[in-house]
Amino acid sequence: MNTKHTKRYSRLMLALLLGCSLSACSNTMDRLSAIGSPPEQSRIENPQLKEGYQPVSMPMPTPKVALRQPNSLWDSNRQAFFKDQRAANVGDILTVLIEINDKAELDNETERTRDATEDAGLDNLLGIETKLTQVLPEALDNQSLVNADSSSKSNGKGSINREEKINVRLAAVVTQVLPNGNFVIRGSQETRVNFENRILNIDGIIRPQDISVDNTVNYDQIAEARIAYGGKGQISDVQQARYGQQVYDILFPF
Repeated sequence: MNTKHTKRYSRLMLALLLGCSLSACSNTMDRLSAIGSPPEQSRIENPQLKEGYQPVSMPMPTPKVALRQPNSLWDSNRQAFFKDQRAANVGDILTVLIEINDKAELDNETERTRDATEDAGLDNLLGIETKLTQVLPEALDNQSLVNADSSSKSNGKGSINREEKINVRLAAVVTQVLPNGNFVIRGSQETRVNFENRILNIDGIIRPQDISVDNTVNYDQIAEARIAYGGKGQISDVQQARYGQQVYDILFPF
């Protein structure tokens, strides 16, 4: 690597470290200012007004026109004769039942070994071999110009044993009605206990037909479901590696 490339690489690494330091410093100051205070909860906001919100676009069938026969109280697009109390419009609320009991076990083991040997010599080549000492060390042995040995061995073993169980009920709001009648829903719940704020979010698309009579829907009936369950606070901070360790894990190549 020439001097020009070395300087460029040094500047890049310096800028990277400086950026990490500034970000870490800002985060540290924010955490210091929050000492003795419980974690703040986010305000209730209209999801459509949040930065980065984008309406969902999905493949749609040809819209059907509702028909009403003369002297009839029945519309072709109605699901019941009496008033339906289930969520049907933007802003309506329904309850999502989340019951996740997931378990996975995975074992993986690999082993690799490689040996290589290279030998090269130059006994005679029109007498040129006698001139090699003029450009190479005097102790040169032209019969043993190259003698290289290499050996490598890799042994890896991994094991995953994961078990997850979540059983909660979450109220969600219909944020959009798609042209085919399906609903886009979004729900958020925050529970603060002492200095730990537990957060549960859900997004997805449901069919009106899957909403039960008690205005609930199961999580496995949600298409494009996005379920996030986590927290913010003192316990979550302790469970996370320090930012120095995270930067080291990213940059360390071995």
